[in-house]
Amino acid sequence: MNIMEILDKSVSENASDIFLVAGLPVTLKCKGEQKRLEGDNLKPDGIAALIDEIYELARRERTNLDARLDDDFSFSISNLGRFRINVFRQRGSLAAVIRIIKFGLPDPAKLGIPESVLSLADSKRGLVLVTGAAGTGKSTTLACMIDRINKTTPAHIITMEDPIEYIHRHDKAIVSQREIFIDTPGYLESLRSALRESPDVILLGEMRDYETISAAITAAETGVLLFSTLHTNSAASTISRIIDVFPASQQHQVKIQLTQILKGIVCQQLVPSVDGGLIPVFEVLKMTPAFQNMIRDDKIHQIEAAMGTRASEGMYTMDTSLFKLYKEGKITKETVFQYCNNYDLMLKKFSG
Repeated sequence: MNIMEILDKSVSENASDIFLVAGLPVTLKCKGEQKRLEGDNLKPDGIAALIDEIYELARRERTNLDARLDDDFSFSISNLGRFRINVFRQRGSLAAVIRIIKFGLPDPAKLGIPESVLSLADSKRGLVLVTGAAGTGKSTTLACMIDRINKTTPAHIITMEDPIEYIHRHDKAIVSQREIFIDTPGYLESLRSALRESPDVILLGEMRDYETISAAITAAETGVLLFSTLHTNSAASTISRIIDVFPASQQHQVKIQLTQILKGIVCQQLVPSVDGGLIPVFEVLKMTPAFQNMIRDDKIHQIEAAMGTRASEGMYTMDTSLFKLYKEGKITKETVFQYCNNYDLMLKKFSG
């Protein structure tokens, strides 16, 4: 199979990812499960040829791959879809993982993204974080939020992505999408540049380190609405992660800054459903004076318990969401315990 046949097959199979690794046939990821296509195991020279075809399709030079030994980029094929690819080396040979992104923007209703999550896009300024492990749908949730703003607000939206996944067309807003290493040297440089480009909304693909987190906080203080991501699994751990990045001498000031700019945190997972698919699960924190006081007074450990009493305000913990899906018959008890944050408390819920 050439690369076009592989891409066409993967889209027809409704796969989310394609794996090209030596020693295995072409492997698709469908509904969280691996599906190996018929054919011989891939050999290093065969993978190298497929990757050459990808670079030709994407009209991209191999500069990053040759210099850094890996590369991450996206490309589109008319009438088929967009593809995000990471090329890397393993055991001395090339390999690749390709994420499949269908044309058009995701429909939050079909994906099960609730209004309590989407409504954070209605904030006028401040910091909104979407967190979770890699591959849990953070980019999709953020794309839905950006699309909501684009359709309703005459704003200038600047996105910084590595690479660009979803393409946003100008609607009520102007949308400038910058791809890291193609349109700008890096996240930090792009963020500093964006503040001189009259932004109303900024999407920073990832807050990776102290410098980027510090710059993001400073940017949010200028009055823009800034979205970004972290690889954390709860609202409380997200706040702690941000604070802990800073030296001890700066942490009190950072807590004060967070109470002033933080608008909300969405944590998400993708878990297996009883029908064999994947279903998103969310934790939502919306900033109120009570939570601001907890951050300021270093009582972050109390946040999760306090969220449990705020369902009427559109807030809930990850474990509450999992238990709700179980009661609705959408996931199994085993799934609940596999993905919950607090095993002992979940055990009490079931025994109670």
